[in-house]
Amino acid sequence: MARGRELLTSEQRQAFMQIPEDEWILGTYFTFSKRDLEIVNKRRREENRLGFAVQLAVLRYPGWPYTHIKTIPDSVLQYISKQIGASPSSLSHYPQRENTLWDHLKEIRSEYDFVTFTLREYRMTFKHLHQLALENGDAIHLLHECIDFLRKNKIILPAITTLERMVWEARAMAEKKLFNTVSQSLTIEQKVKLEEIITSQHPSESNKTLLGWLKEPPGHPSPETFLKVIERLEYIRGIELETVKISHLHRNRLLQLSRLGSRYEPYAFRDFQENKRYSILTVYLLHLTQELTDKAFEIHDRQILSLLSKGRKAQEEIQKHNGKKLNEKVIHFTNIGQALIKAKQEKLNVFEVLESVIEWNSFVSSVEEAQELARPADYDYLDLLQKRFYSLRRYTPTLLRVLEFHSTKANEPLLQAVEIIRGMNESGKRKVPDDSPVDFISQRWKKHLYEDDGTTINRHYYEMAVLTELREHVRAGDVSIVGSRQYRDFEEYLFSEDTWNQTKENTRLSVSLSFEDYMSERTSSLNERLNWLAANSNKLDGVSLEKGKLSLARLEKDVPEEAKKFSASLYQMLPRIKLTDLLMDVAHITGFHEQFTHASNNRKPDKEETIIIMAALLGMGMNIGVSKMAEATPGLTYKQLANVSQWRMYEDAMNKAQAVLVNFHHKLQLSSYWGDGTTSSSDGMRMQLGVSSLHADANPHYGTGKGATIYRFTSDQFSSYYTKIIHTNSRDAIHVLDGLLHHETDLNIEEHYTDTAGYTDQIFGLTHLLGFKFAPRIRDLADSKLFTIDKASEYPKLEAILRGQINTKVIKENYEDVLRLAHSIREGTVSASLIMGKLGSYSRQNSLATALREMGR
Repeated sequence: MARGRELLTSEQRQAFMQIPEDEWILGTYFTFSKRDLEIVNKRRREENRLGFAVQLAVLRYPGWPYTHIKTIPDSVLQYISKQIGASPSSLSHYPQRENTLWDHLKEIRSEYDFVTFTLREYRMTFKHLHQLALENGDAIHLLHECIDFLRKNKIILPAITTLERMVWEARAMAEKKLFNTVSQSLTIEQKVKLEEIITSQHPSESNKTLLGWLKEPPGHPSPETFLKVIERLEYIRGIELETVKISHLHRNRLLQLSRLGSRYEPYAFRDFQENKRYSILTVYLLHLTQELTDKAFEIHDRQILSLLSKGRKAQEEIQKHNGKKLNEKVIHFTNIGQALIKAKQEKLNVFEVLESVIEWNSFVSSVEEAQELARPADYDYLDLLQKRFYSLRRYTPTLLRVLEFHSTKANEPLLQAVEIIRGMNESGKRKVPDDSPVDFISQRWKKHLYEDDGTTINRHYYEMAVLTELREHVRAGDVSIVGSRQYRDFEEYLFSEDTWNQTKENTRLSVSLSFEDYMSERTSSLNERLNWLAANSNKLDGVSLEKGKLSLARLEKDVPEEAKKFSASLYQMLPRIKLTDLLMDVAHITGFHEQFTHASNNRKPDKEETIIIMAALLGMGMNIGVSKMAEATPGLTYKQLANVSQWRMYEDAMNKAQAVLVNFHHKLQLSSYWGDGTTSSSDGMRMQLGVSSLHADANPHYGTGKGATIYRFTSDQFSSYYTKIIHTNSRDAIHVLDGLLHHETDLNIEEHYTDTAGYTDQIFGLTHLLGFKFAPRIRDLADSKLFTIDKASEYPKLEAILRGQINTKVIKENYEDVLRLAHSIREGTVSASLIMGKLGSYSRQNSLATALREMGR
């Protein structure tokens, strides 16, 4: 185990100093140039030539002197030996004279400008590490950065324990600086309130500290839940932590401190020194205010959805209840219609014919009943929401009082309306002012906006319309919420124009920065494919172009039944094993369990903790939770499982463990029979949830009950390399790029497949900009609208299926901003799902969303 200022275990040190048998490493560091070979071949003896070459190679990578390296893999030694014409076995005779070894090292330093690690190099490296530690406190990350820095500057690495101590000291100094910076910004009153949070009990919940109360998950979205979230938000706001100066501190470091704060219990905070205690708690509470703000508005979002859903269901119930009467009216209409047709054809008296079908008074009664049964001509249900208004009023006055909304437009009428309603709530007035703005309200709501006199605004419908429009504008990004993380101003998610202009020459986008070059390449590529399609339209297997319609033959099963049976028989030959034993075996083989380092001290799990982790994994994987898992597992307690779930099984650790498994699988020779790991697909699987959660929602397509969707990415080697839990009613497409960009595996995904739910025109556009080939399976392709850059008439054979022309003007006007958006997604400034969700909510008039859509087409 690591101890004191040593950060690594003996196994970790061995891994750091191990020479990987990797083609890229061999090619980059262990391949000798002509000059290298000339210097190597100055030695007469074979063992000296090989020894000199090995010394040179290991100084390049991993960077330690040859005497520090315990073993050199046979494949690496053979690769070096082959280049200099020596036998690998001759290396065993090399270090017989110590002077020779040191003379060779001295010559290498002289010829290749390698530098010995001295006090000067220590200070230079420490200064570099200290700056990095202010940005990221992860010890392993800093150790990698330290080694990379020394290697880049051709400084020979000292003992690894020296590097560990240097990282430990740099991190400690950075933490001290961070804690002092935050703590010194706090007033005495703020510190007193922070102490209360970790020492005082909640007034109405005596079994919880204030900190435990603040950390409570929101549960099922409802007006009551909204008010509880706001209560916590206002409590934190009462400490006035927004005055604390932390905006200059690195975002990643603040996130790490916040993550720690979310896991510490009150007793742990009390054990810290004051500066550390106040700093971690302050950063966590500041991040918690953003989360609570987002959760509050998300609950409002779901309440509006629920309001509309209940209106729709109420209409359906009315129709069901009145089904018999409606059918009766349809029969009346049919009989009367036939009678009227007969009267006209035979020139009979209309009223006499009508009375022969239905007595006049019965006809009048039937018309009156039909008027009562009739729904609006557009079959809308908003007229049924009048009584639902009061369910919204249980929380909306608090929503408008506590949350502050800003708009990108000056004098936004919607926000003026919000202020009017807020003022009415405060003053107790019931009448909506006659001059209140209404232009922003959709025609659908305007039909119900006025009372029968045509001038008095109906308070209920005005407020419901404003709250609905507010939801839509916030989701689209036209309106931002102060203090939010998810609903900020759109520009705040992107690199600023100044930063973009400074960095765009080094962007990792796959297209030219020049619009003219981009359009030239796109036009040439599309024209080439259209010309080929026109020339080969009659020769395509399974594809036909007839009567202006594109038809695709159904694909046959690619796996014969015989193969499936053979596969099943092979599977039966595998030995039976308990799932628990299988997990432990895989952990032993791959070491994936070592990624579950403790969030507080970065310690790897020991043997006993590994068993607990495996049990917790099983509980999560089987969706039974740690409580039932503890009951089913002799020798393990709920507290043990809860502890590892809290401190070791955080999102980052889970992602890294998954990456270890995928990487191990990727390197197996057997995996290459299925694919090379460059293509993948993604699809969603809905899971029913037995607990209240903001992620849970109902979707009639999947039956009754609430659930969430597990969106999973699978490589062509059948490994699941990225998984994300999303709302079951969220479109899959907005999450596609998250998996392609942010998986932590060694897979180099070049082409990706989805079903229809995973595709939009905008995703097509972004995947191209980011260098991915996108090949979704599109349902009803024959009904899709295909586009061309030039006029469709230039392709006579295809003109019938080319129904649209791409708007290059809007692309040109927004090209720079689209690239800035793509660059922001690529560099992680904003997640693709967040920004794509906003773009998907924009109206058609939004030029950036339109340009990206046109580029996708």
